Amino acid sequence: MRAQVALFREDKGLGRLDLAKAFEVVSDSIRRATLDSSKQMAGAGIPHALVGGLAVGAHGWPRATKDVDFLVGSEAWVRHPSGIVTPNPGLPLEAHGVAIDSIPLREDEPFLRAAIESPLSTPEGVPVVPVEVLVYLKLKSPRARDEVDVIELVRSGADVARIRSYLAANSPGLIERFGAMAARARADDEAEG
Repeated sequence: MRAQVALFREDKGLGRLDLAKAFEVVSDSIRRATLDSSKQMAGAGIPHALVGGLAVGAHGWPRATKDVDFLVGSEAWVRHPSGIVTPNPGLPLEAHGVAIDSIPLREDEPFLRAAIESPLSTPEGVPVVPVEVLVYLKLKSPRARDEVDVIELVRSGADVARIRSYLAANSPGLIERFGAMAARARADDEAEG
């Protein structure tokens, strides 16, 4: 697997978004769920962008995943006068038997709005968050899988200075954690070198 990944890294080209590579390592149901869900949300006027494992793959570290994750705008939710919040009828919860996870923008993270208003585009028509936004979201998580994703994104050529700059502007408390992961990525590369 590492040899296959190393070939992918050499082939990838730094900074090039490639959702097709991410689709190569997941089932066809995941691919169809991604495409159809994004189309559904676009048609319903719900700003969104791909995050999670598929976005990690599109940014250079393709890996398997069992669901599809999108960062979504407030348009994904209906706020009723009673205080109850329900999903917008156009928000997919499942597609082709695959769970669609919608991550809402939080009020204390207004900087994420730009990630869904001006996402990166793919030939498939699925918007994807920039790598610095993806890393921010991964750093907030305590899961080991997310830490590995950050390390592998750095190893795949993510722009460390750009990520640091984004964190400095939006979440300086995460810079140290990111620095430790970037150092581990460099050490892993040297060990394989």
